[in-house]
Amino acid sequence: MLLATVLGSGIAALDATVVNIALPAIGRDFHSGLTSLQWTVNAYTLTLAGFLLLGGDLGDRYGRRRMFVIGVVWFAVASLLCAVAPSATALVAARALQGVGAALLTPGSLAIIEASFAREDRAAAIGAWSGLGGVAVAIGPFLGGYLVQAVSWRLIFVINLPLALAVVVIAVRHVPESRDTAMPLRLDVPGVVLAALGLAGITYALTEAGQHGWGSPSVIVPGLAGLACLVAFVPIERSSRNPLLPLDIFRSRQFSAANAVTFIVYGALGGALFLLPIQLQRVVGFSALKAGTALVPITVVMLTLSARAGRLAQRIGPRLPMGLGPIVAGVGLALLTRVDAGSTYVGDVLPAVVVFALGLALTVAPLTATVLAAASEEHAGIASAVNNDVARAAGLVAVAVLPLAAGITSGTYAHPAEFSDGFRMAMLLAAALCAAGGALAFFTIRNPEEKAASLCALHCSLDAPPLGEATGAAAS
Repeated sequence: MLLATVLGSGIAALDATVVNIALPAIGRDFHSGLTSLQWTVNAYTLTLAGFLLLGGDLGDRYGRRRMFVIGVVWFAVASLLCAVAPSATALVAARALQGVGAALLTPGSLAIIEASFAREDRAAAIGAWSGLGGVAVAIGPFLGGYLVQAVSWRLIFVINLPLALAVVVIAVRHVPESRDTAMPLRLDVPGVVLAALGLAGITYALTEAGQHGWGSPSVIVPGLAGLACLVAFVPIERSSRNPLLPLDIFRSRQFSAANAVTFIVYGALGGALFLLPIQLQRVVGFSALKAGTALVPITVVMLTLSARAGRLAQRIGPRLPMGLGPIVAGVGLALLTRVDAGSTYVGDVLPAVVVFALGLALTVAPLTATVLAAASEEHAGIASAVNNDVARAAGLVAVAVLPLAAGITSGTYAHPAEFSDGFRMAMLLAAALCAAGGALAFFTIRNPEEKAASLCALHCSLDAPPLGEATGAAAS
């Protein structure tokens, strides 16, 4: 079950990172400019953000394994279309279809874990899912650079096909079906349309803002239209008999607080990881492949420590790991201000990346487990989708806002010394955001297992909650 969910979400994560390294080769083949290359990336993000809620809702209604498998197959077919695309326009359209497939499979991967694993095993399972899934994110630039140089950029899409086949076979044979039996099968069509248009409009506006500025009609019009759709979405969902997003899940203080922490922390991480490869290549002088390889320690640390962090949060509660983790990650980001022209990997880049990875490993699994545990099991799919959307929206906002806040403009990009000054300011801002996210987590996240844990410490010879009243308290 864990292998299926890790591979399924992994191919989506791998594709999101591997494409960036192939953009110059794609541009050369199609003789396309910067705008086409931007939309090669952004078309995927638009449809993924617009349909994530739908993917979670469909899984809860019609079966999480079913929608997960459909999403994987959809993603594979779209990957094949990307691989054989005859033009830049066809590639952008195929990437948009890929985003739809990713929106169907991504919420299902976590919802399957939440619905199928025993409560005492979920935190460790989510930690393993986070760590192993992080491998795909980190090896993406390295793998993409190798395939582009050795064969062709088209191969980065072909490799999805055997992985998708393996996921489908494993999921059909080993993953149990689960869904919310209380939810009617009828879909909330107005909610689907408003959510998709709202998220897509705002995502489009944020994407265009970096190129055209915040005052451009191409930013203002879709941004306001998207905002209007999301505002209208709230009363529509309140009055709907079959809401796409049951608003009562936000009555949980734990759920709302965890998503607020997600927005702040993932915004900082998204903005920093967008600028770091540029700094390494344009200022320090690393090749694209070397810049991608520089982030491999994140994979090693996440793979080694994420499951342990999940177990730690299971034992002591998520409050301390979620409070401390973002602060440690912020220290790592602050250390990146030392990276400049003439910096070395071992002396300057590696220490910062390792500290950053330690904070990330301490944060991700407890944060994800807290979001899912705060929602009822029948809402596992939609809770996962909400958290995914929050994280992706945070990254989009940060990529648009953080460079401007740090003084990085199109003109600055052309001058490495000026870009480096902006990079240092951006890392300090991102570090401050991480610290703010840690503080917010410490003051708002509760430890629902505290009572059981204290009773266990007093009465249990085994590392497990006591039976009877303590078990009931932990379950509640």
